[in-house]
Amino acid sequence: MHDSDDEPAPDSDAAAFRAAIGAVRRLPDVSAPPRPPRGKVAAAKRQADERAALAQSHNVDAGALAQAMGELVAHRRHDVPADVLRDLQRGRYAAQDELDLHGLDQRRAEALLREFLIHASEQGNRCVRILHGSGLHSPGGRPVLKALVERILHQRADVLAYATAPKSGGGAVLALLARRRGT
Repeated sequence: MHDSDDEPAPDSDAAAFRAAIGAVRRLPDVSAPPRPPRGKVAAAKRQADERAALAQSHNVDAGALAQAMGELVAHRRHDVPADVLRDLQRGRYAAQDELDLHGLDQRRAEALLREFLIHASEQGNRCVRILHGSGLHSPGGRPVLKALVERILHQRADVLAYATAPKSGGGAVLALLARRRGT
């Protein structure tokens, strides 16, 4: 038997390990975490963090954020190719006219939207933008006008496709209209 409890028997694996690593020293016990930087170093670090957070917030893609939150709409008729809808979602069609429904009640918004779509079709416009807002001021914060716009666009035979307008944060829709017969 060996006299010291700290010393392993010379023929053990522990003795071989200690011989391999050499002399060791015990580190002092540290009970407190290191202190945070003070003064100018702390202020500079905080300012750098704030600049980084601000830069990151400016790089947020509103469309991607809306999609992540399930706020984007997209629909195409079955006879419309998928790439047409994809181009509409990417903003590759220029809106030829625009209707802003912000602040209107549902009844007035529906009447204006129906008139707008008829007029746009008569004018030969192929792509229109409809601003419905994001519903922040609606009862319960639900986008009432957005649902109304989507329902009406979905019902109309002259609407080939519609999708949330890019860079609108989910507050506008682009609609692609069919050509008028006889034009």
